[in-house]
Amino acid sequence: MGSEVPSKEPWRLTAAEVLPLLRSNKLTVTDYVNSLLERIQARDPAIKAWAWIEPSLILQRAKELDGLPAEQRGPLHGLPIAVKDVILTKDMPTQFNSRLYESETSIAIDANCVITLRASGALIFGKTSTTEFASSKQGDWHQNLTSNARDPKRTPGGSSSGSGVAVADCQIPVGLGTQTGGSIVRPASFNGCYGFKPTHGAISREGLAQWSPLLDTLGFFGRSIDDLDVLADAFRLKDDEAVPPEPFNLKGAKIGFCKTHNWPKAGQGTIDAMTKAQDILRAHGAEVEDIELPNDFAHVLDWHATVLAGEGQTSFLGQYLLDKAKLHESISSYVDNTSQLTHRQLLDAYDNVARLRPVFDDLAKKYDVVLTPSVLDEAPLGLGDTGDMSMCSMWTILHVPAINLVGFQGANGMPIGLTAVGARYMDRHLLRVAKGFGEVFEREGGWEGGVLL
Repeated sequence: MGSEVPSKEPWRLTAAEVLPLLRSNKLTVTDYVNSLLERIQARDPAIKAWAWIEPSLILQRAKELDGLPAEQRGPLHGLPIAVKDVILTKDMPTQFNSRLYESETSIAIDANCVITLRASGALIFGKTSTTEFASSKQGDWHQNLTSNARDPKRTPGGSSSGSGVAVADCQIPVGLGTQTGGSIVRPASFNGCYGFKPTHGAISREGLAQWSPLLDTLGFFGRSIDDLDVLADAFRLKDDEAVPPEPFNLKGAKIGFCKTHNWPKAGQGTIDAMTKAQDILRAHGAEVEDIELPNDFAHVLDWHATVLAGEGQTSFLGQYLLDKAKLHESISSYVDNTSQLTHRQLLDAYDNVARLRPVFDDLAKKYDVVLTPSVLDEAPLGLGDTGDMSMCSMWTILHVPAINLVGFQGANGMPIGLTAVGARYMDRHLLRVAKGFGEVFEREGGWEGGVLL
């Protein structure tokens, strides 16, 4: 390594920090990969973030990337990326954490998102743990239990458990996840990292396990907003209006705080985080307002549950017929339709939520950003359940971009995030604003753990 490489260990580097070093060969991909593998060897036996990883394959690819001349190096040259194990990878098995797909044989095709990343020069590092088909919230899936990066006795959240844990634990700089309810935002909050769910449909979901076409969204984890920007660039996320290049200034910013109709479920940690965030923003000269959503929004979580059940019935039919006994009962129950869901109920959910999306867009555009809870409280004790997703589900079904911000903590010193949301297809605006917020919350929010262990 050259003298310009930061003095901290390579595995601590964020994606935004390491990319210039890899591109310029001040840090070789092989040296960086070896540092990450040492970190994984030291840490992962306790937290089990990875569903499949093969060091020899990673090192072979790293050597190939190191051999590329400068003019052939892509914008993500050598950047290691973790991939949730519901996303197809042509050179690694995709097992969906299901007894139906325990073979180590890979399917010779990449998901569209993986094709994009490889074409940009990224190094697909391995497959991270998930709940079964990214659907059940139970922690008792058949693979080894993944635990929280900060406390092995606590849930990591789900369903993108492994990606959130691996990024927060500095085993990988960035990771891919999917969100149907709260499967990116919740693990990001519980483990203490940034998690971004873009606008629904902004990134192709071809090649991902399907639960709900209306809800399933690809997103990613990082240890800084700059890391999220790196992947947003790779996926060519773009707003209709150009985002100003200068940093977002909190002074004079107009911030909406939206507790939602789900607020009565909030624990003390989240209540305190929302209050502290308001105090911090006011101290920096921002204008803070509480947002009261129209009464119709009180039904959004019920409509979300209806869509999950209705679309789950069709999405899981094939696996159900293949071998129902190998499916978790929470999955087979969708096909059995134990709730006796009717098509009329499903259509009502579709139509009502579609009606509310532009309503929220118009409301969100009155503010620079809307802040809302990420979770009920800090990660619960126990690994049998991945936690309540209800603070996130509204934003998933409304299709708006959402980013978990770090900086706060609960009574037991565990991280608690807040979510920044905006109007649909204002992803780059939201990232710019979130960077200004994130840096302030990290410094002043009171979380002693920091983004890095």
